[in-house]
Amino acid sequence: MRTNRYLLITIALLAAMVTQAQEIKVKDQTVEKSDGTLLIHMTLDFSEIELPANRGLVCTPIIAAGDSLRPLTPVVLNGRDRHILYERTGRNLAEHGEYELRRLNGREQAFEYAVRTPMADWMRKSEVALVIDQCGCGWEALRNDRSPLFPINLAKPEPVVLRPALAYAVPRVEAVKNRSLRGQAFLDFPVNRTEIHPDYRKNPRELAAIRATIDSVRQNPYASIAEVSIKGYASPEGSYANNERLAKGRAEALLNYIRSLYDFGGARMTVDYEPEDWEGLERAVAEGDLADKEALLAIIRTPSITDPDRRDARLKTVAGGAPYRHLLQEIYPALRHSDYNVSYTIRAFTTEEARELIYKNPAQLSLEEMYRVAQTYEVGSPEYNEVFEIAVRMYPDDPTSNLNAALTALAQGRTENARLYMRRAEAGSRLRLAEGVLALLEGKTDEAEGLLNVLTGDNDPSVAAAAKENLRQLQARREAMRD
Repeated sequence: MRTNRYLLITIALLAAMVTQAQEIKVKDQTVEKSDGTLLIHMTLDFSEIELPANRGLVCTPIIAAGDSLRPLTPVVLNGRDRHILYERTGRNLAEHGEYELRRLNGREQAFEYAVRTPMADWMRKSEVALVIDQCGCGWEALRNDRSPLFPINLAKPEPVVLRPALAYAVPRVEAVKNRSLRGQAFLDFPVNRTEIHPDYRKNPRELAAIRATIDSVRQNPYASIAEVSIKGYASPEGSYANNERLAKGRAEALLNYIRSLYDFGGARMTVDYEPEDWEGLERAVAEGDLADKEALLAIIRTPSITDPDRRDARLKTVAGGAPYRHLLQEIYPALRHSDYNVSYTIRAFTTEEARELIYKNPAQLSLEEMYRVAQTYEVGSPEYNEVFEIAVRMYPDDPTSNLNAALTALAQGRTENARLYMRRAEAGSRLRLAEGVLALLEGKTDEAEGLLNVLTGDNDPSVAAAAKENLRQLQARREAMRD
């Protein structure tokens, strides 16, 4: 610290000296800490001091804090005769640890005082004072008769708490919020028949599941059904032509059954079919543990066998037919299914409506609507963070929801959670910024600095500003650690 302000010390000289008050002026003081030592520099101005030829003053700067004292190198100021005697003694700075100079009365006279002393922890918040001794009081003068010069404030700074600067991604606005519910029904039909018998075998359970799916949408006050679609599948057993008839007829029967129960207004009703579910068969065999599954898969996957009936006949020849009997009993029944899909739209919500629904029924909201809710809270508040946690639970595979959830985790110091979200996060400069912040929080300052420096010139102003702020905090932490 440095100042040009004069610090005044009034010295009451003895009656043998000049009786009026005289001043030693102190200016241009600096205090620095370096390598475990304290460096003090100041200018002592003796221009107003009048000393008789046979008198001297010992001016001792000290560092003081409470009961702790550290005397520094004294300055001996002598009149003419006293100076001559001092020189005859042969005393010097190197051996006796003191400066000496002759006072030239009536002239301007300044002394550049510099000293280095070992640093002690108590000195961080202390003061430099000056003790004038012309009576030989020694240690008592140091303790009692001192005048303060200037404070020392090298107290350790508070630890730098990192507050990551982040750049959240604004989700796109959904012009129409399209949603769908899907399911699979394994209905039982009499052999080679296509009509539905609601009470036949396990049909009551399967049909109830379909109705529950449709009802959940119809009972949603914010939803409108846009389309109900059915796709029927048959197994490869039997002729392809007959399986095509069964798959198509059974899918149409299910759609007609649903139509008989509900009035869907202007919603589309569509039906499709897959005569034989070879993809499902391949998947089931590949995931199973049949001893001959490689032979079965070779037939299923052979592109040269284009006739489904011929492929099914080839399967019957593997290992004497035993694997095929397993297919008939354990796998083919599951290939006879009807897939249904209920497509619907959800109306848009105002921010006020969305703020109510975020905690009651968040599934109704789009990511953009959730983002707008977050903006109504203070950044970093528990409510703000919770909105982004809800968003990633509702949209666990969405890159934007994962990026924003990662940023929320970083803001809270939850680096492991952030890392998991970042794996599915939206690529780009905002993710790279998150990677830089993650490195910073984990103490990898060189890696963080490299990542953040690149982003200071990013085209996205929010990313560039955040990168600069994080670099500022990084540098502040480094300086605090050096101190």
